[in-house]
Amino acid sequence: MSYFTQNAHPNEATGWRSPVVLLMIMAGAMQLSFAAWWNLMNNFAVQELDFTGREIGIQQSIREIPGFLSFLAVYLLLMMREQTLAYVSLLLLGVGVAVTGYFPTAIGFYVTTLIMSIGFHYYETMAQSLSLQWLPKATAAASMGKILAVGAFAQLIAYGVIFLAWKMFELSFTVVFAIAGGLTLVVLVFLIFAYPHFREGVPQHKKLILRKRYWLYYALTFMAGARRQIFTVFAGFLMVERFGYDVHEVAGLFLLNGAFNMVLAPKIGKLIVRFGERKALVLEYVGLVLVFICYAFVTNATLAASLYVIDHAFFAIAIAIKTYFQKIADPADIAPTAGVAFTINHIAAVFIPVVFGFIWLVSPAAVFLAGAAMALVSLVLATLIPSNPEEGHEVDFWYRKPSAQPAE
Repeated sequence: MSYFTQNAHPNEATGWRSPVVLLMIMAGAMQLSFAAWWNLMNNFAVQELDFTGREIGIQQSIREIPGFLSFLAVYLLLMMREQTLAYVSLLLLGVGVAVTGYFPTAIGFYVTTLIMSIGFHYYETMAQSLSLQWLPKATAAASMGKILAVGAFAQLIAYGVIFLAWKMFELSFTVVFAIAGGLTLVVLVFLIFAYPHFREGVPQHKKLILRKRYWLYYALTFMAGARRQIFTVFAGFLMVERFGYDVHEVAGLFLLNGAFNMVLAPKIGKLIVRFGERKALVLEYVGLVLVFICYAFVTNATLAASLYVIDHAFFAIAIAIKTYFQKIADPADIAPTAGVAFTINHIAAVFIPVVFGFIWLVSPAAVFLAGAAMALVSLVLATLIPSNPEEGHEVDFWYRKPSAQPAE
């Protein structure tokens, strides 16, 4: 059995060769290289390349360009299957990470970041599309939680090895980047020969899809992308620039994040199934408003690290945005909308790192207060999600409903 020799229906495959296990292993393969890259990225930029907030902002904006262009995935699907594109994306991710250390210049880092990012973002687009097609609606959130947990476990491996071995074996950036990218490529070879090609279910539209009734999903996705940049770009940079975290210390911090995700993600998935998307997202955004306000004024390294872990713990709740869309979507819209959604998610991501990189030079606190404002907007949008979203019932304008009249 291999991808090239056998087709299978996703509902018929069971055991370790089922689609959900394939999605789990792909998530792990992605995180082996991306987690290591993310762990080393800020230290590599500061210690090897002397980056400031300006250069890190440029580099992060370059990283987000492929995310902004994710809508082009729908045209690539005219030439290849979704599972094939997911595999090609993992290939680019692995290669991009593996060669990063061999080009220790600003231009070299920008180019390898772009290659890595093309792989990462197109993989994420395909993984989301395939998850929503292959996983049953009733249990999708719980299954996505398990997939996140496997990704978190792979993060633990990457962060744990770096945490233990960086100082002990005096590792270099070049060696760690090469090993991390190489591991993703090894797992990819295994996937190609161990799993069949799974059919996608309902035939997907091979054109861009924008529907008015999906507007709340688009808005939530846009705000999530804008807000996440504050965390992914500037919260990590804060640890290195202001509090002087070394590579192994950053790895330790990420290790905690991975451990929390591995334990919490499956539970969060089950809670979303039980309580619904609206309540889950309201909880997330209330917490994020408070976390970002604290970031703006933190002066203690330990407290900053605690905020970082708490902030990251909220990430798994973002599953609720995906399952909300799964419930309201025409099944044939899933693949093209996944690409459009990633583009919407990255509209702000293309310019926020650069613009806020300059703001950072003047006032880091202003960057995090802007993040709190973004979380507040997301909170308002989340309250518009119906208790039981479905096709034809995508938005609940609760504030328009007349209040109950007292009985006479």
